[in-house]
Amino acid sequence: MVRDRLLPRARTASPTRARRGDWSAHLALILAVLLISAPLILALIKATQPSSAVLSPSLLPGGAFFTNLERVWVDAHLGRSMLNSLIVAVTVTAGKTVLALLAALAFVYFRFPLKGAAFALVLVSLMLPTEVLIVALFDLVSRDLKWADSFAAIIVPFLASATGTFLFRQHFLNIPASLADAARIDGCGPLRYLTRILIPMSWNTIGALAVIQFVYAWDQYLWPLVIMQRDDHQVVQVGLRKLIEVGGQTDWGAVMAGAIITMLPPLIVFTALQEQFSRGFALSEDK
Repeated sequence: MVRDRLLPRARTASPTRARRGDWSAHLALILAVLLISAPLILALIKATQPSSAVLSPSLLPGGAFFTNLERVWVDAHLGRSMLNSLIVAVTVTAGKTVLALLAALAFVYFRFPLKGAAFALVLVSLMLPTEVLIVALFDLVSRDLKWADSFAAIIVPFLASATGTFLFRQHFLNIPASLADAARIDGCGPLRYLTRILIPMSWNTIGALAVIQFVYAWDQYLWPLVIMQRDDHQVVQVGLRKLIEVGGQTDWGAVMAGAIITMLPPLIVFTALQEQFSRGFALSEDK
């Protein structure tokens, strides 16, 4: 008992100090959120103002949001452009996912010559943006394949995914090899093993890749601007850019309303797949 009295007691943080630390953390988070969301809030406010008040320093919401939205939706055919982007984004996302699954299956469970070199080339392609290949890609698509002004021109060149191949390969490597051996003994072929075992175990990785690829395909601007000349096949980013008059008078209220609307599909996809997106990149084996 005397020994217990001589031992120093562990210091515990006082409730006041702990509460003060919580308030400081919450205040820092609130300021960070306000700083990051400030452009979006400004665009939302300006989208509700008439064209005569958009360039003014007023930050009070107006009542012209639906007028501005009707102007871009009907006059600028933004609805058609959003439908085109939706078709392209869904097709590219589905194609990238399927091809990446097949490529990762080959890299993990098949033996073939120069497999390491082939995977190294896949990784090298991650460092080559589309802008570097745009001249050669334009000649191939427009002159050789005759795909100019078609959806194939903005879908097929983006179906291969080095990012997806890398993600699925790393995920498949975490799956025990004994599972593949047991499936092989039971007479399960590669495609059946992929569809019945690997895909049900990879929904989180598939969801994470789907979010990345959908946002990437939805935000395409430079390549559709170069290869697509028909307005009825143009994507939403190019259609939104055409609302900005060069050297003329731009209706910035309509531009802001269009920008707000074009944010909704990626936001809906991210919200729907947020849990899979977080688990897909978790640094653990139970993802």
